[in-house]
Amino acid sequence: MGKINLAITGCMGRMGQQLIKSANKDRSIKLVALTENRLIKKKISGISLGLNTEKTLSKANVIIDFTIPKCTFEVLKIASKLKKRVVIGTTGFTKKEENLIKKFSKMIPILKAGNMSLGINLLMYLTEITSASLGSNYLSKVFEVHHKHKKDHPSGTALMLGRGIAVGKNKDFYKMMGKKYLNKKKFPYGKKINFNSIRKGEIIGEHEVTFSSGKEIIKLNHEAFDRALYSEGAITAAKWLINKKPGLYSMRNLLNFK
Repeated sequence: MGKINLAITGCMGRMGQQLIKSANKDRSIKLVALTENRLIKKKISGISLGLNTEKTLSKANVIIDFTIPKCTFEVLKIASKLKKRVVIGTTGFTKKEENLIKKFSKMIPILKAGNMSLGINLLMYLTEITSASLGSNYLSKVFEVHHKHKKDHPSGTALMLGRGIAVGKNKDFYKMMGKKYLNKKKFPYGKKINFNSIRKGEIIGEHEVTFSSGKEIIKLNHEAFDRALYSEGAITAAKWLINKKPGLYSMRNLLNFK
């Protein structure tokens, strides 16, 4: 198989910059387009930055998107028209927007993940198993820490973990979602899943799921030290998606978790 022509949206962001580094190190990847939501007269890796247009994205086989929901849907509209595959790492979608992504996936292959790390996706899997095993006698909550520049909270990964708790209990996640705290030193358990987000310093990412019966506490956690974890995972996802039919996939499919 020849090289995969890759487009990266949100190329000036933290993840965009890391994706460019990872793509340039991978011999099976050829960068063909880099975009931002505003016109910037600049070249990166010999490529002039462009906007999200059909012309800019036409040469790509796969588009990796780490932006904001509004930009993601701009990309999906173009990708569905051009029949391009899309890896979505953007977070912060509403339930309505999640359903809209499902509609796009009927036209093109989409791999969507709130986190591209192998470790986090294993944590998600373990969270589901733990939640299912412990049953309703245990309350649960999710804690996460990220750098001060991260705008959304809870993080997409924290919401993934919350969804894992709900799946384990065979319940609707949106009905189980509890309070969303920001920068609290302590936060309570509840009948629903509560979240606490800390934003400070330059922390890459920390996530912890806690289950409590009142008699014991079980903790599952993950800490990331290098942003390359996510970019390399996204590149792997792009390569995996290249031969897939239209549909909505996740890292779980890629890793072959049941």
